[in-house]
Amino acid sequence: MAIHVTDADFNEVVLQSEVPVIVDFWAVWCGPCRMVGPIVEDIGNEYNGRAKAVKLDVDNNPAVAAKYGIRNIPTLLFFKGGEVVDKQVGAVPKQVLVKKLEALL
Repeated sequence: MAIHVTDADFNEVVLQSEVPVIVDFWAVWCGPCRMVGPIVEDIGNEYNGRAKAVKLDVDNNPAVAAKYGIRNIPTLLFFKGGEVVDKQVGAVPKQVLVKKLEALL
């Protein structure tokens, strides 16, 4: 399961996480985001306890999106120790995201 975060709880959920975090920056109206969404949910289920899968709606939470310079969606940022360590822009197959996440475990 993916955790839905907001501008208000992003620091606590993502930056203070003890495990790596993949953050899906998305919006309801974004077609490619709807393709990536179920993949992020699957990753959240498969890596439960070892990593977090997080979704942030850029329309409702513009502060975090602006902070990280999100200009295109979907954009997926990979965090470890509160820092961005990898990035993926656009819809990609699940194995691409899994490979990036596995490198952080």
